[in-house]
Amino acid sequence: MKNISIIVAVAENWAIGKNNQLLFSLSNDLKRFKKITTGHTVIMGKKTFFSLPKGALPNRKNIVISDDRKDKFMGCEMAYSIEEAIEKCDPDEENFIIGGGMIYQQFFPITNKLYLTKVHQSVKDADIFFPEIHFDEWELIEREDVSGNENHPSYSYLILKKK
Repeated sequence: MKNISIIVAVAENWAIGKNNQLLFSLSNDLKRFKKITTGHTVIMGKKTFFSLPKGALPNRKNIVISDDRKDKFMGCEMAYSIEEAIEKCDPDEENFIIGGGMIYQQFFPITNKLYLTKVHQSVKDADIFFPEIHFDEWELIEREDVSGNENHPSYSYLILKKK
């Protein structure tokens, strides 16, 4: 069994995106994302890949899932199914699912660990949502609360492990 983790920032109402963009741009969260995923495999759908400002994420093995076999993206390995993406995962290391919504949904049942940034506000007009988590199925192993200010809302870093 591959070691599959999800990393995601979610609003209180589980919203994660709108118009193929992240809902929140929290500098410290982006730094945390980079620190956690650097040196590992990241798996994403092609819409998420297109939303990245500079293409493939440096110092990571990038796997992009597409349903179009003609798709090839610089600096990425392509997978044309969830199963093929799993085969390409590193068997000895943590592999990170980084979006988008459909990819999270499909990987959620086989995920061992969640790295959630829970932003303490709801977003009414989002168009992409994370699957609702049943917390009785997960063990909270780490939590860090971050106060908000005029530039960003308060949020919490949660690391959960499947029971």
